[in-house]
Amino acid sequence: MDVVINIKKTVEQNAEIYFEKAKKYKKKIPGIEKTIKENKERIAKIEKGILLYEKENLSNENVSRKKEWFEKFRWFISSDGFLVVGGRDATTNDIIIKKHLDKNDLVFHTELAGSPFVIIKNPDNKTIPKTTIKEAAELCGSFSKSWKSSRSSAEVYHITPDQVSKEAQSGEYISKGAFMIYGKRNFIEAALNVAVCNDGKIMAGPVSAIKKYCSEKKIPYVEIIQGNDKLSDVGKKIKKIIGGDLDEIIRSLPPDSTMKKTAK
Repeated sequence: MDVVINIKKTVEQNAEIYFEKAKKYKKKIPGIEKTIKENKERIAKIEKGILLYEKENLSNENVSRKKEWFEKFRWFISSDGFLVVGGRDATTNDIIIKKHLDKNDLVFHTELAGSPFVIIKNPDNKTIPKTTIKEAAELCGSFSKSWKSSRSSAEVYHITPDQVSKEAQSGEYISKGAFMIYGKRNFIEAALNVAVCNDGKIMAGPVSAIKKYCSEKKIPYVEIIQGNDKLSDVGKKIKKIIGGDLDEIIRSLPPDSTMKKTAK
């Protein structure tokens, strides 16, 4: 530290100058300490704000993630690893058959009006196992009017893509979401059952498929049964167990449902 001495003043006078400066600076110390404390608090708030911003951004990224094409429909992964997709209404029935049905797929439907069209996607032209066929039929039946009628099963048939046509016979009219079916139909008495889980995407399908998927992923699932609870209330209960977006959960459920049990 350099000390400047005024040679025109005595030692005592120079000392007095520095003594007065010291008193002046000493008075400033509390203010300086207060400023330092305030600045530390500001820095802490800024750092906290950055962390919150990053957390919110991460959350927003999860919310705004790019969805897979099949998430617009009802869907699940079968016990054998096949993607099974079903319509939600007449519009999505149309889209599934017209846009997403390929030659190696398998199509499911019921005789009842209002049934979804369901397809097993088979891009690699594999032999589709009976387990997957059974589960696809269960999805089709569970989201048909049979569920609302409190039945335990529904008669579902499956056909090949070349048996489905939008072209009506002479004098006939085909409504939106409906198709002409030609040739032999293979009928299955499908049990009605639904479970739902969340693996970043809300998935609902037959209990056997969801249970196996969740067991491998070590995530919880909820089994749904027929009931007359308000869907929003059912959805909230499910959300507490599996997490995820409430609207997506509600959209995944059949009408007239209630929560049966949970499993992990």
